[in-house]
Amino acid sequence: MNFVKGFTFLLSRGRNSHGPGFSSQETKASLLQMKESTGCDTAVIAFEALQDTPQSEEINYKGPFIPTRDELLDLIAYAHSIGLRVFLKPMLNCKNGVWRAHINFFDLEVVCEPKWSKWFESYEKYLLFAAEIAESSGCECLIIGCEMVQTERKETYWRELIAQARKVYKGLLAYNTDKYQETEVKWWDALDVISSSGYYPFGKWEENLDRIEAVVKKFGLPFFFAECGCMCQKGCSVAPNDWTYKGELDLDEQARYFAEMFSACEKRDWVGGFVFWTWLSFAVNGTPGDAPEKNAGYGVFSKPSEKVIRQWYDSCPQA
Repeated sequence: MNFVKGFTFLLSRGRNSHGPGFSSQETKASLLQMKESTGCDTAVIAFEALQDTPQSEEINYKGPFIPTRDELLDLIAYAHSIGLRVFLKPMLNCKNGVWRAHINFFDLEVVCEPKWSKWFESYEKYLLFAAEIAESSGCECLIIGCEMVQTERKETYWRELIAQARKVYKGLLAYNTDKYQETEVKWWDALDVISSSGYYPFGKWEENLDRIEAVVKKFGLPFFFAECGCMCQKGCSVAPNDWTYKGELDLDEQARYFAEMFSACEKRDWVGGFVFWTWLSFAVNGTPGDAPEKNAGYGVFSKPSEKVIRQWYDSCPQA
């Protein structure tokens, strides 16, 4: 796998569920701006299915909140036409707002209780929907799931899912586990690439890279950070994954965090790249309508961190 200089391009209608289409000119303008602003060479095109609660068996991947097959094919073709590689990333969230890492059921299936078997049956339909699109459009990688921590212990189910996905999609398969979980996934060998969300605290990168390195060497597979990021609030880099954190606006906090991350990772030749979280499809200039200097979230447009990313991507020796 070639080194990944990536950014997540999150397909969302933003505040307006009837906003621009997922392959509209506005969406394509945002994608082009992402490439030109950050110097990325890979767009991880992400979209989100929904289940009602963490204990719901049914996954809904059809409706105005999710792109259609034709919209995805059109947008992927456009991304390829402007020189981007595309990794397709079907994601799953809970409608009630609970983080997907908490999707969970009894290990022993019980009558009248929601079941793992039913959930995986539903997830397989969603995954194969994405796999067919990835194959038809020539995506360079399919990320088969993201941060579903409690599901990851169900090794037999995941191995069967991967086998079914390979019948449809012939490219590289990866799974995006959550931070600290790299050592817990037992089925990396069924995939082509190991990936994780690298939201590690400022000052803690070296010790976590040591831990991940052992996993990479054990399985002998390529590795990249399928997500990484930090908000722009004073003190937030001690828990960069905490999107609920509230602090004083500090644009330099994000830039310092990325500089340390790059410095630590460039010493490890097994780190195969980064995918920053996130660039929003509905927002030209990469922000949800707010001026960059007022946007304390994960966006990087027109912030000091954008220059850090661009300079590192432009000079990246592994690229």
